[in-house]
Amino acid sequence: MDEQTRQAVEAATFRRLLEHLRTHTEVQNIDLMILADFCRNCLSKWYTAEATDRGHEMDYESARELVYGMPYAEWKQRHQTPATPEQLAAMDAKKSR
Repeated sequence: MDEQTRQAVEAATFRRLLEHLRTHTEVQNIDLMILADFCRNCLSKWYTAEATDRGHEMDYESARELVYGMPYAEWKQRHQTPATPEQLAAMDAKKSR
């Protein structure tokens, strides 16, 4: 696979990942952190860093809107639920490893 095709495939894969996360709003960021050590906010931070590294200024909130598909405050109001005691315990256990 040539470089241009590889980059196009990677970009399309990333877009599919974002769409998947936008579709599965029942999966909370804490769940992603517990299972995979990253969440939607991590993707936003990585996006901001990569854009900046390439000379394109992008603030964190703009990146979050891109990842969440809407302003973060709106997503949080619509979809974020309080962390359960089990989720908090799992997160604490993960941090202490």
